[in-house]
Amino acid sequence: MSHDTKILLDDLLFPEGPRWYEEKLWFSDMQGLHVMTVDLNGNSEKIVAIKASPSGLGWLPDGRLLVVSMTDRRLLRLDSIGLVEIADLRELASFHCNDMVVDKLGRAYIGNFGFDLAANAPVEPAEIVLVTPDGRPRVVAEDLYFPNGTVITPDDRTLIVAETWGHCLTAFDIDSDGSLINRRTWAKLNDVYPDGICLDGERAIWVAAPYPGEVMRVQEGGNITHRINVTTRPYACMLGGTKRRTLFVCTAGSSNPDEALAHQNGKIEIVDVEVSGAGRP
Repeated sequence: MSHDTKILLDDLLFPEGPRWYEEKLWFSDMQGLHVMTVDLNGNSEKIVAIKASPSGLGWLPDGRLLVVSMTDRRLLRLDSIGLVEIADLRELASFHCNDMVVDKLGRAYIGNFGFDLAANAPVEPAEIVLVTPDGRPRVVAEDLYFPNGTVITPDDRTLIVAETWGHCLTAFDIDSDGSLINRRTWAKLNDVYPDGICLDGERAIWVAAPYPGEVMRVQEGGNITHRINVTTRPYACMLGGTKRRTLFVCTAGSSNPDEALAHQNGKIEIVDVEVSGAGRP
């Protein structure tokens, strides 16, 4: 299949959760069990190992890294002494934890699967859990169908989350205490499974959709302005680089761990776009 991107980095297992921070792309190789970075020249580095699979990434105001540990449902912080558990989410998250966005105050919003996807279990709704910097977790949204990639607008007033099995992007207002209120559909995406997302300066959202297998730029209401083809399937995206006009796309042939290990066809692909990135992450 033809594609519109260049390959920045390959030979990964399953890259996810890309973030642009300190002139590098940070991401989780979920099946490779490491948080990694890559610069614009393709130089990569393994930052820290996460035995229970890393996913969402973010930073506290003091610069310390937060990492979602998926299968044991924990939020971890990377300190000078190593990884420290910030919160155990097993009592609040219905199934494996997934993507995350961290606001300017260091509050982490974490989604989860809701059901055992690998076992083809029936689809069940899930929650978004808020974890404060001091490690206090609470559920701030429920009845979401696989809450996945998440963004916060530059004014820090709106959180938008991709519901993968809901085929939509859902918006909330962010209350002063971090609670999510005034739920509404931001964009309905029929027959699309939105995964990772990022926001641009015109308040449009780039959506990585493993099905149908493209990255699309979506405006509020659902209008699609751009479509980008990649080498295999896109699972996450992030705007970064010079003036935040490089779209980084995490791709892989399959999310199945055995297939990922056998083929090692995970990649970071890049393409230049017209509108700069905005908001968080």
